Amino acid sequence: MRTLLVDDHALFREGMRLLLGSLDAAAQVWQADDVPMALKLLEDPGQMDLVLLDLHLPGLKDLEALELLRRGNDSVPVVVLSGDDHPDRVPEAIEAGAMGFIRKSAAPDEMMAALARVLSGGIYLPHALPDPRARAGALPAGPRERLRRLGISTRQGEVLVKLAQGKANKVIARELKISETTVKSHVAAVFGALDVHSRTGAVYAVARLGLSLQDLAEDLAP
Repeated sequence: MRTLLVDDHALFREGMRLLLGSLDAAAQVWQADDVPMALKLLEDPGQMDLVLLDLHLPGLKDLEALELLRRGNDSVPVVVLSGDDHPDRVPEAIEAGAMGFIRKSAAPDEMMAALARVLSGGIYLPHALPDPRARAGALPAGPRERLRRLGISTRQGEVLVKLAQGKANKVIARELKISETTVKSHVAAVFGALDVHSRTGAVYAVARLGLSLQDLAEDLAP
């Protein structure tokens, strides 16, 4: 696991480096104390598997650090590490493109479970409760079939995956070679099937159903 840790507190970074090393002997950890240094380290494609980001960096407001890192680096999942317990912070971070939110007070085993989930293509939400439809026997095992049972077509599933990755409608349209109007129609259909009203709601629904973005993407591939 090649991880970039972005935090302005050297003591915390060192503690995290030791923790990651103790939990995964193969872990490689790069450190940055601000966004410019982090962006420099991310210039080499394929260098990092994961970014762990402290939201509150000096000189930046709210989710600015996350937005700067996500811009042009959407292939590398970003997980927020934060001591902020405000109830709106988790959905705001997910809305801005984070693939997980881990509180700094989390126990080591919770942290590693969260990172494993993100690295496997899932989304980690603290204390997320499973959707009742995800109980044993309620939904078939295959991701494609799960979506079909929810009324979501294969193409809509492809849009859902990219939506959950934080990609804008224009980007989704370009990658799937369809019009932006068609993307908007698919997004509306997905929101209706999942009974949500926003991208964040869709991400939460995917996580609560126990669906992995990687499994979805692989199962929906032609």
